[in-house]
Amino acid sequence: MTRTGRVLQALAPLGGGALVALSLPPFGPWPLAFGGVALLAWGLRDRSTGSRAAAGLLAGVGQFAVGLAWADKFTFLGYAALVVLESAIFAVACMLAPRGRARVPALAALLTLAEWARERWPFGGVPPGGIALGQVSSPLVGTARIGVLLVGVTYLSGVAVGDLAVNWLRRKQTHRRAHDHGLIGGCLSLAVVVTLGIWGAFAPDGGPPVRTLRVAVVQGGGRRGLSDLQVRPSVVYAAALQETMKVRPPVQLVLWPEDVVALSQPLRGSPEAAQLSQIARSLHATLVAGVTEPVGITQFRNEVAAYSPSGALVAVFEKVHRVPFGEYVPWRSFFSHLANLQAVPRDAVPGHGSGMIETPAGPVAVLVSYEVFFPDRGRSGVRAGGQLILVPTNTSSYSSEQAPAQEVAASRLQAIEEGRDLLQAAPTGYSAVLDNHGGVLQQTRLSVPAVLQAAVALRDGATLYTRTGDMPTVLLALCAVLAGWAVALVGRRRERRERQAG
Repeated sequence: MTRTGRVLQALAPLGGGALVALSLPPFGPWPLAFGGVALLAWGLRDRSTGSRAAAGLLAGVGQFAVGLAWADKFTFLGYAALVVLESAIFAVACMLAPRGRARVPALAALLTLAEWARERWPFGGVPPGGIALGQVSSPLVGTARIGVLLVGVTYLSGVAVGDLAVNWLRRKQTHRRAHDHGLIGGCLSLAVVVTLGIWGAFAPDGGPPVRTLRVAVVQGGGRRGLSDLQVRPSVVYAAALQETMKVRPPVQLVLWPEDVVALSQPLRGSPEAAQLSQIARSLHATLVAGVTEPVGITQFRNEVAAYSPSGALVAVFEKVHRVPFGEYVPWRSFFSHLANLQAVPRDAVPGHGSGMIETPAGPVAVLVSYEVFFPDRGRSGVRAGGQLILVPTNTSSYSSEQAPAQEVAASRLQAIEEGRDLLQAAPTGYSAVLDNHGGVLQQTRLSVPAVLQAAVALRDGATLYTRTGDMPTVLLALCAVLAGWAVALVGRRRERRERQAG
């Protein structure tokens, strides 16, 4: 390979990561992810262990510097820390990639495991910016019903395409058939992808409706911003009240966004609680609203409260997954010496529980904002009995479109994974009504006041993902990695014997 070729190969992972990021909302289109993964696979060929780690790090930087750009709106230091830590996961995955004939499924499996690890580490997991978010409109999206296979088939497609291209070019250059096994392996990998895609398209999707529910999603609209200094909580609350007056009865469930009711005292006994109760009674509907209330001086609770048509408070759920550097600061005492943390003055108290709440409208699974990026949170609420998914969110308050667009994609994936219709409510957008196939039935525009009213289905069937979770895919990926290393070791021993015999 020429010097220019070596430089291009070294930089290919960085460009590949950037292509994956550009396949995500709001950019697109989804096929860019395959090209990005193919570039990474090419950049890893015939490289040493250290070089593969460097390539994985570059791929991560290319992907997450763009895919997590929303995080710098909180603190640039936190954003930089997230990019480095997320990229380090990909560096480890690429460092462990074996050579030889089994490299295609092994590399795809390692990258799948890297995405799985991102949902758990660092800071309890930071899944936004992941490759699956760009595939919600791809023909492979049905594989989300059968596990984290959407991630796996996307990586397998990209690695196989890259390997096929390299082997075809080498074959053309050498005029030999020495690389036919690579072409066959790539074709077999793509055949597996097609088979899984067909399976996903016909896999259980939550079953037929148990009954329908008349719902309203309220978006107050107005100025977008991250902090109380940019948008006063009283303005957000007043906007929600104003739009709720436009709800047209009969309606059985009304959903407000996260953090619309920002209190300086406990909810019970507050004037806002009396108003929420009155709204539920006047509409004769279940009202579900996002509430924050203080816990001492340094903490607060981020909750979802449900009021019955009689005005009684019937359920409260506390958000489990908090936004790092947004709702709390990890290692606050350490980072306080490095950055101004006034934008995040208090830490949210982590909640507990499945996320399913019983309401007069029916059992619902609640995912509060950031939680929608975690597949296991939707699964938890649905397995506990949730027949509809509710996503009250404040992610729309970012200054750019990136975070709201990624969140709609995450909601679409949750709807598909769990086989449930889904309602998303945001103060300034995007609010949306989705069906159990991830189809967007209604969606608001950013900053515009709006009320979405629709009839949605309650379902009690289970997808394969709801039944089995991530473990089957994770175990399959681990087997692919072990098999790849076994094949690589056998190949090295064969080469060593041939050199000794020669």
